[in-house]
Amino acid sequence: MSAHNNAKKGDIADFVLLPGDPRRAKLIAETFLTDAKCYNEVRGMLGYTGFYNGKRISVQGTGMGMPSISIYITELIEEYGVETLVRVGSCGSIQEDVNMMDIVLAMSACTDSGMNKLRFNGNDFAPTANFELLKKAYEIAEQNNINTHTGSILTSDSFYTESHLGDPFLNWKTYGVLAVDMETAALYSIAAKYKKKALAILTVSDHILKKQALSADDRQDSFKEMIEFALQLA
Repeated sequence: MSAHNNAKKGDIADFVLLPGDPRRAKLIAETFLTDAKCYNEVRGMLGYTGFYNGKRISVQGTGMGMPSISIYITELIEEYGVETLVRVGSCGSIQEDVNMMDIVLAMSACTDSGMNKLRFNGNDFAPTANFELLKKAYEIAEQNNINTHTGSILTSDSFYTESHLGDPFLNWKTYGVLAVDMETAALYSIAAKYKKKALAILTVSDHILKKQALSADDRQDSFKEMIEFALQLA
């Protein structure tokens, strides 16, 4: 057991899907896994282990933001020996050609957070995906004609931005950043520290430039495609 997870040793598989919303963890377990068992309910952050096509898989909610996901993935690695961590979440597009319900494979994660500045004594660290996982995901997308975009994203600490400061995403857009989330830079940084495999697969749920957002039904349908895609990595 850890401070935020009451799973016992051996309860969690070495391949874990990481949705932010714990209710989505429950939905994934009930929809895609067989013989799924709940191993964690601490703080309502649900975690399950089951099987997908004979492969043992876990799914763990992580909450929102870099501090929250950092807690869960650190404990998954240190206490439970997890080797592969795949974030399945949402993002907001900041490019005209990255459209609603498209899937983004995050090759790297810029950030406006100060967490890595603290880790590296004020210097910058470039958090990146595991190449093996990224290559495999890209090939799966190509083989199945899944509409994906591969490139840099921004992991931001702010969901609501200050309007008087102008467009907070203009520079990021200019430099080719595809979309914005709130967790991936932490995932890639901690995976690098422990030499584990990590990848973020994100569905575009909002288009920040076009001021569009998915309905609840569309969000659910598009996320199912993303989950099926992510599970093939196992």
